[in-house]
Parts: sequence; structure tokens; C-alpha cells
Amino acid sequence: MSSPGNVYWVAQSEKVKKFDATYIRGRLLGEGSTCKVYECRQRGSDSRWAVKIMEKKTQSSTSFALAEIGTLLNLNHTNVIRMKEVFETESQLHIVLELVTGGELFERIVTIGSYTEKDAAFCVRHILEGLKYLHDNDIVHRDLKPENLLYKDESENSVLKIADFGLATISNNHVLLQTVCGTPGYCAPEVLKSTSYGKAVDIWAVGVIIYILLCGYEPFYDENQSKLFKKILKCDYVFHKDCWSDISENAKDLISRMLVLNPAKRLTAGQALKHRWVQGSGAKSDNLTDTVTKIKEFNGRRKLKGVVNAVMAFQISKLSMLTNPSSDHQETAEVGTAQ
Repeated sequence: MSSPGNVYWVAQSEKVKKFDATYIRGRLLGEGSTCKVYECRQRGSDSRWAVKIMEKKTQSSTSFALAEIGTLLNLNHTNVIRMKEVFETESQLHIVLELVTGGELFERIVTIGSYTEKDAAFCVRHILEGLKYLHDNDIVHRDLKPENLLYKDESENSVLKIADFGLATISNNHVLLQTVCGTPGYCAPEVLKSTSYGKAVDIWAVGVIIYILLCGYEPFYDENQSKLFKKILKCDYVFHKDCWSDISENAKDLISRMLVLNPAKRLTAGQALKHRWVQGSGAKSDNLTDTVTKIKEFNGRRKLKGVVNAVMAFQISKLSMLTNPSSDHQETAEVGTAQ
């Protein structure tokens, strides 16, 4: 992989500076608090891409961003959105990305004719394949959630891809991370406790996603953010009989091996890929009609709460309970959890 120094030199070069000389910017695809994403077309061809335009804040943060981007530029996997190149001006970064047009995972589920555990397992296999590749390259995504799981196109057999590396960072067995970040409902306990953490935080997030895929609601939920954090810190979730009685024991077993308080005891992405449920042999084929209805409701709730769950608001949240050690943090839930 390129060194950060080399990446910064490339980004500063005259050739890379001139985005408009290389691409024609098209329609707005979306925007957040710190960036806007447009469709773009490479000049002299029909090749279409997306460009994320980010405002540069400070020199130090820009240098850090370029170092991280330098690693991401080297990634190439079917289940990870490709970053093609970076352009820099005095005030902005233009990051050219693979264009995906198939929509979000949870949005597609509610439009298909039937939906089973085997369908969910197939989706999770795609997620874990991409995640294993990231982890093998010492990348921790840190913000895995439904909104960041996108289909390449609208075809029935489209590939599912991991997107949005705004919080992704480099980690390995010797360098653990400490920044408090992510989206509250998907954050692992060690992130909330402001202790060192690593790749296992992504496994926790996938466990949350699988739980929602199978029942249509979150394992950890409370309108009060402080109470929500306490539930996460205690790994306080259950498999409610009225919603989970028809879900396979294999699915529950997988979730229970991912939503574990001790990150060292969680499955790795590679181990999860070998699980019977993920492989499909341990997943049921019954239609999950009630789950689809609940996912529709879940989609509505998460869109309404988008501003509340904004990453920036969460990053500056300093609740006293996160810094006060308590024996409560070591408790397990009544059902389906392990330490």
C-alpha cells in the first residue's frame, strides 16, 4: 500500500487537482452535514461514477483524511464500494467512487415478493465477505448500518456492497482505536465506554443488523439515549417469543456469538462466514411476512430519527455513565447473550 506521504503528494499534484478537467458533474445524489455526493461522468467516455465533495476543515484533519484515503484507494473487492481517485483544491476534496444505483438493503427487502431466512443469510454472506476483506487489510469500518449497505444496481441478483467510509480507519492487532464514533444503536459496548477497540466493533454492528433482518426491530432500543446506552453496555437484548419462535436456532446462535460483551469472544468475519446459517444450510425457507411488515415500520422510524442519530451529535455526547465504571456493565441479557 502507498505510504501517507506518497498519497499526499499525489493529491497535491496538478493533474489530480483538476476534477472538472476529468469529469462532468451531474445530479445531486445526496448530502450530509460535511459533504455532498453527485453523479459524474468521465470526459471522453460513458463511464459513470459518484463524487463525494468534502469541505476541508483544518490542515491536520486534511492530512489525516488523505492518509486514510490512501489506504482505501488500494482496496478492490466485489462487496466493497471502490474508491477510484482523489482530487484536491484549496478548500475541498473530491473523492471519486463507484456509482451504485440499486438502493439500500432494507429498502429492497420490503419490495420483493417473498423474504426468507435464506434470503437474509445470502445478504449477510455478502456483508461478511466485504467485511473480512476490510479486516484482512486492517480497515475498521466503524459505522456499519443499513444505510451503508447498498446494491450495485436494480437487478434481482445484484451484488450488495459496503459503503460510506467516512469513519473508517486503520487498525491492527498492535494499534487499537479510542475515538468515540458511530451510530448509537449499532455501537459496541467498548466504544461507548471509551476504551480501546478494534475490528470486533464491526462484528457487533453486523449482529445488530442480522437481528433486525430477522424480526424487523432493533435489539437495543430506547427513546432515551442514556437508557439506550445502558442497554448496550449490559448487552441487554432478548429473542421475544412472539417474533422469534419461528426463527431458526442457527440464526439465534449466530447472533449470540456476535452480540457478546467481551470483544475477544466475538466471532471474526472469517469465522462467521463458516457458520451454518450464513452458509445457508442452517437457514429456514419459510416466508417472513410479519418481519417484512416490521422492517417497513423500522425504515420509517430510522428516517424520522436521522437527525437525532447524526454522527456529529453522537461524537460530542459526553454522558457521565460512559466514564463511571459499574458492575452493571458486566451483566448479560436474559436470553441469547454471552460474555
